[in-house]
Amino acid sequence: MSSSSESIIKETTGTYSLDQPCSRVEVCGESGEFVILGGRKYHREDLTRAFAGTFQVERYSTGPTHSFANPAPVGLAGFGLTTVVLGLFIANAKHIHQPQLIVGCCMFAGGVLLFLSGTWELVMGNTFGGTAFVSYGTFWFSFGAITIPGFGIAEAYGEDADQLNQAIGHWLLGWVIFTLICWAFTLKATWAFFITFTFLEATFVVLMAAYYSGSANVMKGGGILAVITGFMGWFCGYAGIANRSNTYSFFIPPSLPMPLIGKKG
Repeated sequence: MSSSSESIIKETTGTYSLDQPCSRVEVCGESGEFVILGGRKYHREDLTRAFAGTFQVERYSTGPTHSFANPAPVGLAGFGLTTVVLGLFIANAKHIHQPQLIVGCCMFAGGVLLFLSGTWELVMGNTFGGTAFVSYGTFWFSFGAITIPGFGIAEAYGEDADQLNQAIGHWLLGWVIFTLICWAFTLKATWAFFITFTFLEATFVVLMAAYYSGSANVMKGGGILAVITGFMGWFCGYAGIANRSNTYSFFIPPSLPMPLIGKKG
């Protein structure tokens, strides 16, 4: 038996016996909705890569094997709230010209919640979720710092608003590149996961262009994209709570995997 087969046995059964077959797969349930691997039963959808609510990109992830709760919905809740509210301000909804209220969302609903959930994702072994949540948590912290007078960031540019906008454009360019890297990991994930990061990437690109160009219309478009992105984050957070392992909801969001290019079945 190969070393890879031995590792599969150890991972799925918790034991390490060379006498156990690792290739046998059994199906049970009224409509074959359960799969038995290594003596353990899983729901078919739980074996689908990157169910958006767990923020994992492994194709056959079975979720946490310990007693800890899933931290992803906490981070996604903060991400959705802060992104939607910020998007409404940027899109000039209700003609609000003083957006200082967003600072609280950036520092706490965005920064604190994402940073804490990302740290716990790393503890649970979810490298992608931990990297994304911690990184975007620092995004919200830094965005809040720009608007807080005590940091002196905006004040350092004085009356030169154009230089400040160009600097923010450079800052957003860095997040465009980082988000593109994260987006690449969702190409074999679920549609919800993929769409969320697609809109997030589009939001950063449009906002970057708005700060570089100074166009109010482009800025408004970035705000609208941010609102859509925030709602997609909320959807993924809901999916992480309402799943078949609990009875929190009568509505279970479908897990629709992305097609694998070049592979059939």
